Formats: sequence, structure tokens, C-alpha cells
Amino acid sequence: MEITITPADLDATDVARLVEAHAAFCDDTAPPGSCHRLTLDGLRAPGITMWTARDAGSALLGMVGLGALGPLGGEVKSMHTTAAARGAGVAKRLMQILTEEATARAYPALWLETGIHPDFDAARRLYWSLGFRPCPPFGSYQHDPHSVFL
Repeated sequence: MEITITPADLDATDVARLVEAHAAFCDDTAPPGSCHRLTLDGLRAPGITMWTARDAGSALLGMVGLGALGPLGGEVKSMHTTAAARGAGVAKRLMQILTEEATARAYPALWLETGIHPDFDAARRLYWSLGFRPCPPFGSYQHDPHSVFL
């Protein structure tokens, strides 16, 4: 599959729909207060860079963001691929772009929070394959039994 990754246009309708789909996905896996996903406005915050992946026909396949964590480094934000794109390497390509940018920014580490629900199993396997390992809550996160910190 041909995949093109570019900076996200957060004003694009399909990107807004994917952010909504990500929110619904997350909200279905954890109780209120335990889903730490960002809204579209949250993804517009200073310090967050977003990318999207599209196929040869410009169909949106996925998104990922990189947030600044000050001296800790960077945080993976709002990783999500469409159901049709799962298993096709889209998430791995998005993570490659993100890690290249983190390296260019000289971030000392990358961090992320993800869910414990079985729907996140594939994502956790990807993160593990990329070298992420469990850690305590970081930044402003607190212990949450519905979260895994890597």
C-alpha cells in the first residue's frame, strides 16, 4: 500500500471525523475520567505537531501527534488508524515519522499513555516492538488502572 505522511490539516473534515472516531473508540474502552485522549481543539495546542497518513487516492488512513514534555522529551498523542488501515503498516510508518522528528528535536525520550482494554492490544504490541517499555505515570498523569504508561 502506498502511504503518504504529511503534516495534518486539522481543519480538514476527514481529519475532524477521524479525531471524533478516535474519541469514540477511546470512550468505549474506559470509564469517564480514564480516557486521556485530546479533542480537536486540544490537538491544536502549542507544542503538539500532528501528522496524517493517506493512501494513493488521498483517503485518510491514520494520524499521530507529538507533544512536547519539556525536559522529559516528547509524548505520542492521539495515535489512531482507520479500521480499514489496521494491519497494513500505517501506524508503524506514522511512528517512524514521529520518532524521526523527536530525534531532530533532540528529545531525550519518548513517552506515551495507552489503554489496557483488549482493543489496544495491537497498539501495545507495536509500541513494544519499537522499544517502548512500561514506566510509572509521567508528566501530569496520575496512576489509572485503565492506563498503561510506556
